[in-house]
Amino acid sequence: MGPLYIHPLLLAFLIILLLAFIAFATIWSIRAHRRKVSSGKEELIGSTAIVETPLNPKGTVFIKGELWNAVLDSGSAQPGEEVIITSVNGLKLQVKKK
Repeated sequence: MGPLYIHPLLLAFLIILLLAFIAFATIWSIRAHRRKVSSGKEELIGSTAIVETPLNPKGTVFIKGELWNAVLDSGSAQPGEEVIITSVNGLKLQVKKK
């Protein structure tokens, strides 16, 4: 036995443990990439917001506890009405009537 001797069963156990970790990390990574976006501006698109100040066509809407500047695609909307977010441009939302 030399100073670098490792028992074959210990070596096999360590290799199996390493392979299991790599498999777990790979599966977890793939699932994370397939998940739907749950934050950021992409999550807002398609969501419903409540009109706070009249949209004629510009005003503000309330969504997820925040007030946002919004532009209505056509017509006007009064406070309390619901609108759907179609896109996000910086800090301004494009919306359409529900």
